[in-house]
Amino acid sequence: MTYRIDTLDRKILSELQQDASQSLDEIARKTGSSKTPVWNRIRKMKEAGVIGRQTALLSPEALGLEACFFVLIRTSEHEADWQAKFLKTLQERPEVMEAHRLAGDIDYILKVRVKNAKAYDAFYQALISNVKIFNVTALLSMEEIKSTTLLPLDQT
Repeated sequence: MTYRIDTLDRKILSELQQDASQSLDEIARKTGSSKTPVWNRIRKMKEAGVIGRQTALLSPEALGLEACFFVLIRTSEHEADWQAKFLKTLQERPEVMEAHRLAGDIDYILKVRVKNAKAYDAFYQALISNVKIFNVTALLSMEEIKSTTLLPLDQT
């Protein structure tokens, strides 16, 4: 079920997306509200699942994780046991930043962050030793043109 948000909710969510470390007073001031209604709305949106966990965004480059690979996976296995093992393997690999099951010729796409090509190869070897995969294609991102965690709230 979709949670219905109004204009004030959108303003609050926009502020939280920009900087979740802001105080309630700051958010209230920027949204033209007061502290208690802002706190109540944030609490309700957390309870409804609109707001998930709050984290810090780290710089991969500053931490030496300079290589970003998009890994395209095709499999001939579609049984529940294979899928459970594959998903467990992905969950256990901290290099996997995102994983999506796709419609079309490619079954899965992974976003993998590692130090370099040698580290990617270690990830790849571990992956194929855990699960049977028909075909793997790795694409190295040469430049990140856009990356955001901000959802388009004007479309909700």
